[in-house]
Amino acid sequence: MVKILLYKISTYLKFFYNSKNHHGIHSPFVYNLVTKCFYDWTHKTEYDVLKAYRISLYQNKNFVEISEFGAGSQLFKSNRRQICKIAQTAGISESRAKLLFRIIRYFEPKNILEIGSSLGLATIAMSVASKNGNIISLEGCPETAKNCKIQLQSFDVQNVELRTTKFENYFKSPDFSRKNFDFVYFDGNHSESATMEYFNYLLPTITNNTIWIFDDIHWSNGMTNAWNIIKKHPKVTVTIDTFQWGIVFFRIEQAKQNFVVRT
Repeated sequence: MVKILLYKISTYLKFFYNSKNHHGIHSPFVYNLVTKCFYDWTHKTEYDVLKAYRISLYQNKNFVEISEFGAGSQLFKSNRRQICKIAQTAGISESRAKLLFRIIRYFEPKNILEIGSSLGLATIAMSVASKNGNIISLEGCPETAKNCKIQLQSFDVQNVELRTTKFENYFKSPDFSRKNFDFVYFDGNHSESATMEYFNYLLPTITNNTIWIFDDIHWSNGMTNAWNIIKKHPKVTVTIDTFQWGIVFFRIEQAKQNFVVRT
């Protein structure tokens, strides 16, 4: 844990030194995204739903059996944890949930895939933001998925299809092979090998307007390596590093550029 913390501190200092705000961005596409979406600080009424969802989880003292999977989807860890503790440590932060809401509202994707539902803190943000979209959310731990489903139902969420499955199994299914996703949020297995595996599975589903967000790109040296590989891929045109997230675009009309932006 100390090693991870030291790595994140050193990478953040490097990020801060290289990052820019909107004044240093010369791409009209990215400039508009940053000024009209990233830096939109006006209160949205939907934020109240996100807050209520979060408070509900923070107040839930029930225990769940958490299953975590390693390479090859082999179970390597199982432990009991309180839902409130999971929400406080493993879920998306309040500010990031609001940013995710704004990004979804800005681009209005129709078909959304979330890899790693956890308890649905990111899911609810995308659901509330997506007026006409459909969301498939994948969760590998049965107990976590069960509680996420209960939580989403309590907020009358109608546009999310929660699937309890190992991610690799879904990617190999006939249903997946017929999908084209406008937006993918990667928040599952935060390792270099898994991230690159999911990247390659999903690459055939992209369209010109597809947007991908990778969580925790500077969590470890391996994740940073994966991010650097993704940036260099020939089908990737524009990327935005916000330190916590790596945002990827495939727009062929854009010149290949990598941005480092403070949010």
